Amino acid sequence: MDPIREHAQVETRRSFFGRSGVLSLGAAALAEMLAREAMAFPGADASAKLPSATGGLAGLPHFPPTAKRAIYLHMNGGPSQLDLFDYKPKMDALFDTDLPESIRNGQRLTTMTSGQARFPVAPSKYKFARHGQSGMWVSELLPHTAKIVDEIALIQTTWTEAINHDPAVTYICTGNQLPGRASLGSWLSYGLGAMNQNLPAFVVMTASWSSQTDAQALYNRLWSAGFLPSKYQGVALRSTGDPVLFLSNPSGVDKTVRRRTLDAINRLNHKEYDSFADPETQARISQYEMAFRMQTSVPELADVSNEPKHVLDLYGPDVHKPGSFARCALLARRLAERDVRFVQIFHRGWDQHGNMAGDLPRQCKDVDQATHALVADLKQRGMLEDTLVVWGGEFGRTVYCQGALSRDNYGRDHHPKCFPIWFAGAGIKPGVVHGETDEFSYNVVKDPVHIHDLNATILHIMGIDHRRLTFKHQGLDMRLTGVEEQNPVGAILA
Repeated sequence: MDPIREHAQVETRRSFFGRSGVLSLGAAALAEMLAREAMAFPGADASAKLPSATGGLAGLPHFPPTAKRAIYLHMNGGPSQLDLFDYKPKMDALFDTDLPESIRNGQRLTTMTSGQARFPVAPSKYKFARHGQSGMWVSELLPHTAKIVDEIALIQTTWTEAINHDPAVTYICTGNQLPGRASLGSWLSYGLGAMNQNLPAFVVMTASWSSQTDAQALYNRLWSAGFLPSKYQGVALRSTGDPVLFLSNPSGVDKTVRRRTLDAINRLNHKEYDSFADPETQARISQYEMAFRMQTSVPELADVSNEPKHVLDLYGPDVHKPGSFARCALLARRLAERDVRFVQIFHRGWDQHGNMAGDLPRQCKDVDQATHALVADLKQRGMLEDTLVVWGGEFGRTVYCQGALSRDNYGRDHHPKCFPIWFAGAGIKPGVVHGETDEFSYNVVKDPVHIHDLNATILHIMGIDHRRLTFKHQGLDMRLTGVEEQNPVGAILA
């Protein structure tokens, strides 16, 4: 939709409520909130359904979606494909031999290993086995994930141009290595709108981690709306204090006072919009109203005390720790249950330049059982049929060792040329492995998947043609997947 026409439509709707004199904006919002609270979890009428999406662009989805919501589990730091999913048994015989130059082929390296005199091969110390009817290879570090291999489609050959963390994670989240672009979740919110008016369309959580390594920083730009109106940015849920900053009323301010305050602010914002027609003014109005409704919906969401014991046990003992990956995974299911469009969990600490034997098992233990539980929980509720789950990092790790090498321990540098991402749920062909890497898990030899192809696939599953989801910015039709030809990965689509 033309942004000018979109904002004109918004203004017309706001004008009706704000100027009619029949019903104040605050009263309308409060009436809507109370009506929806009557249908809120728990105890809602099972036959009651949330309304169809509000907001979004005319003409979207472009075609019938197979998923109406998505949960993205991002392992920040770069999980080692060689130690988790890409089984390379021939490397055992090549322990501590130099990686052939014909394999490395002059590839650009990070400054952490570019000065090494040697690039010795470091085979994985972990055992692999085939699992499920699909016979997918999975490391002993992921015993719970191994139980759901027949639900997932594993892409072994994702690749990226970025070689360091900050540009790499910015790239996979926003489609560009430079800051300032809109994130995947923001694009989905902008294009498809919200399905629950009491919660944001895009929610982000950052989980605690157990490895002893210092984790890479996460910046708000990873869930930013960039050049899109700011109302489409992700809302971060916190593990301590208020789930959302400044959501609670200040001391001495009750709900009635807050409502009157918001009405006064909104009247000023309408005058501002009448004078300057700045779309960000409309965004502020929407955000104030959403914050008011979230005062009821977010505390109820974050309270997991009504979850049955068998569900809590499914997610593992860490589910009782606020901020743990397990708790975040359970909250992701609760958000999906409430029809939040896009949930993203960031789990840090996967940057194993050394001490792979000590740190990687801790990281896997953080996420393995909870990841399995999330998929299993969605399935047992019938929600996996219309929910997409994605798991992966921003790049992989090198087969050669960084630092000291022994049979029992080693480190690995960043490796952008091949790494695994898996999908499960709506629209996915289960139990398949897509793509092949060479015997060193260094180069792609069959079916490469660029991260733009990856995002095109997610958009496709949500009913969006990535080439047609654009926003005019600085004279250009910007899109998440860039200007070059990209395609959804058809081989993993059901």
